[in-house]
Amino acid sequence: MENEFTQYLNDLPMFSEEEKQFLAANIKVVSFKKGELLVREGEVASQCYFVLKGCVRQYRLLDGEEKTTAFFLEQQAVVSYTSYVQKIPSNHYCVCVEDCSLIVGNPDTEKELYSQFPKLEAFTRAFMSEDFGKTQEAYSTFITSSPEERYLNLLKTQPELLQRVPQHQIASYLGMTPESLSRIRKRIIREKQD
Repeated sequence: MENEFTQYLNDLPMFSEEEKQFLAANIKVVSFKKGELLVREGEVASQCYFVLKGCVRQYRLLDGEEKTTAFFLEQQAVVSYTSYVQKIPSNHYCVCVEDCSLIVGNPDTEKELYSQFPKLEAFTRAFMSEDFGKTQEAYSTFITSSPEERYLNLLKTQPELLQRVPQHQIASYLGMTPESLSRIRKRIIREKQD
């Protein structure tokens, strides 16, 4: 756990060794087991997370069926933003798809850390702005793509997800049935063989 965080910190050249030691001593890293819920629909999200190791899935329950809306892998933030910031009930769930090692934060510890270490707040704001831009671009691409284009884009941008997540969750994330995903995959394989 600590080792993964230390490795992550070592990849951040903007922090001095002393600053990295401060962060390692003051930021909470927690292990979660596969299947553990981080956020429940109807509850206010009181914590935010950052994936050091593992995969987290966000989903909604619609008519009793799980609809996957996002996956979060290493070096991605998991925040039910509206619920966390506005203190309103979440409209989705977040669950660990694999055993995970996550940085865990909450408003009080964030405020305290930022006051002690303003450079961390600047880093976090820059990270969140970049993450928001990527999310906005991914959403735009998703909305304007056909199901097959969505799958091809996933192959291009996050191929490791296909090895780490069950096919029915991938299909849900791409907005199709598992059968449709299977047909698309077979067609793509056939086209590559021809």
